Amino acid sequence: MSEIINNSKERKSKLKALILKLHEGASEQEVRDELLQSLSQIPYGEVVEVEQELINEGLPEEEVLRLCDAHSAVLHGNVDLSANKEIPDGHPVDTLIKENEALRNLGKLIKELIAGIPANTESEIESVILQLRGFFNNLMDVDKHYQRKEYLLFPFLEKLDITGPPKVMWGKHDEIREQIKGSIELLQTGNIGKDDLLFSAEMVLLPAVSGVIDMTVKEEEILLPMSLDALTEPDWYEIQKQSIEIGFCLIDPKTWWKPAWVGNNILKEMNKTSDHVQLPSGSFSVEELLAILNTLPVDMTFVDKDDKVKYFSQGNERIFQRNRAILNRDVRHCHPPASAHIVDKIIDDFKTGKASRAPFWINMKGKMIHIEYFALRNEAGEYLGTLEMSHDISVYRALEGEQRILSYSK
Repeated sequence: MSEIINNSKERKSKLKALILKLHEGASEQEVRDELLQSLSQIPYGEVVEVEQELINEGLPEEEVLRLCDAHSAVLHGNVDLSANKEIPDGHPVDTLIKENEALRNLGKLIKELIAGIPANTESEIESVILQLRGFFNNLMDVDKHYQRKEYLLFPFLEKLDITGPPKVMWGKHDEIREQIKGSIELLQTGNIGKDDLLFSAEMVLLPAVSGVIDMTVKEEEILLPMSLDALTEPDWYEIQKQSIEIGFCLIDPKTWWKPAWVGNNILKEMNKTSDHVQLPSGSFSVEELLAILNTLPVDMTFVDKDDKVKYFSQGNERIFQRNRAILNRDVRHCHPPASAHIVDKIIDDFKTGKASRAPFWINMKGKMIHIEYFALRNEAGEYLGTLEMSHDISVYRALEGEQRILSYSK
């Protein structure tokens, strides 16, 4: 046994044999027992190399994908992470790990809610379903986490001829996304009774949650340590700069990591072309435009023509709090499930041209808040998206008389 433990070639050979044993139909428990007997800890890099070798030797990627959950379950807790590098706050890997923590916490809430269903009465099931719909809408945020891996991290790995793990993981991402979408569609079906919900939870909802949680383990035990070893600091900074275009999952990173050799003007770094925005009636620098948008006495949120949240203003006195976790999220998932059908109706009316604005007003914490949605269209009348504007109009309702500019004083 000591020869295997101290010999990388022998370890990889043994691990490959065990994975192939799974391929031939052996149970996870049988393979795990054999793993524990012959290999105590396996360096994560060797796990990656074995997956790559299996694909290179002809094991179809679909088969590696099918085995992915099984051999991850067998390896869990037996991957040697002792050589892990220190991760700076706000680094892309730090953000992925913090998102994983948020996903695991959300998964725990979903599992606890489902576990309580047997004690619920039939009259309480509708409330449970609404809560589950909200939770699964949030769980769909994992799509942004996966997209940052797929479109930003994986290309750097593939340039280094590390192609196996990215392909296998991407396939698992697609499976998980479909499971979550299926869960959301199921929870939107009317007239779900208690027995039907329990059955659906066992067959659809819980497998979706398990898929998400299992992927966090695969990332933290295999993918991220390997990536930290393989990628350079400039690689990571390129990933960092592009991450905001895709958005973040459930969290808003509090720290924005940049290497010591990068300058201090983050706006110029994030806007890779010019610091100048030219419009038909004038122009701004990016810094000036940002100051204007954040000084206007209204909250603004822009939703593009594909119904994804793309921008929100960051004034000092926002009425409704926003954070960057909502960027690139479907706007329907940013509202309570009970009002999602109203959001659908407004967007549909805007897209078809039936309406171009939808005003609302509410009393909130002693203030009168005016909320209005505007359809944005180009000169040809084509729908570009929706602008939401929220405004505390209490001060205007209380105005009397006049205050002219000549009366200005401080």
